Amino acid sequence: MAGIWIFGETRERTLELLTAGTCLAEASGQTVSVILRGDESLGKEYLSRGADEIMILPEIAGDQPLEGYVPVIAGEAARLSPDLVLFPATTRGREMAARIASCLNTGLCSDCTAVSWNPESEAFECERLAYGGAAVQKIAFTARPAMATIPPRTYGPAPAKETGEGAFRHLPEPPPSRVRIVERKKRERSARDIRDARIIVAAGRGFAKQEDLEIARSLAEALGGEIACTRPLSEEYHWLPDELCIGLSGISVNPQLYIGLGISGQIQHITGIRDAGLIAAVNKDENAPIFQVADLGIVGDLYRVVPDLIEEIRKARGE
Repeated sequence: MAGIWIFGETRERTLELLTAGTCLAEASGQTVSVILRGDESLGKEYLSRGADEIMILPEIAGDQPLEGYVPVIAGEAARLSPDLVLFPATTRGREMAARIASCLNTGLCSDCTAVSWNPESEAFECERLAYGGAAVQKIAFTARPAMATIPPRTYGPAPAKETGEGAFRHLPEPPPSRVRIVERKKRERSARDIRDARIIVAAGRGFAKQEDLEIARSLAEALGGEIACTRPLSEEYHWLPDELCIGLSGISVNPQLYIGLGISGQIQHITGIRDAGLIAAVNKDENAPIFQVADLGIVGDLYRVVPDLIEEIRKARGE
């Protein structure tokens, strides 16, 4: 067995994958290797958090795409046959995973919500949402190496270990890519990234007018949180930017507190808040599906409930 490999894209995502990787390694009796580009100081931190080996990719020219590393990683995997390779389910991670899986003619399970080791079959298994989040699909890996992408914040960061010993190994230079980057432009965002927000107040079709969203903004401000919305408000009404849309066609979040205002709770939206710590909802329809997943529900008109709630929050803070 060549162990479990982790593609290290960013520090935060790598620490999360180390949590999954070290747990799987302990259960299966394997080692954990992190594939890292350039910075050996990060490699030392990963060793202190459970990695056994750091595989260093050489720096590439600025006009070369990161996909140029694909033949290097695929070639190393073909030579050493790791049992499992984990990637972050980011734009870059998904692309790298798909390309490497294609090179190795192996299977890839995307957007896994859990990965486990089955001692009876001696195989890795993963779970992922299916049918728009209405069901959980369990998949057993039969091909080697098994490959999976895991969404950000599925796992917490790996804790520091008592020992942080391990080896560094430098990978060979990648061949020149036939693709050359001629220009880089920073993507302009029309809203802040709310995926790491601790508190989110989401607005739905219960709001009659765009200007009424100020009610949701005021609640988010009182709680120190961020505002978000359902797909109709961003894609149909264009009241809020697409970056704030939560659900299958938007982003997934895992705040400590999620408050849905005037949101019915269709599965397409609920899929994006499954990992929230506490779900609260305000809706005048007592049969709204969101109450089936809410930890706290208020049946009432948001235009009356939310201003009262804001007032009580401010009173509690002595404002």
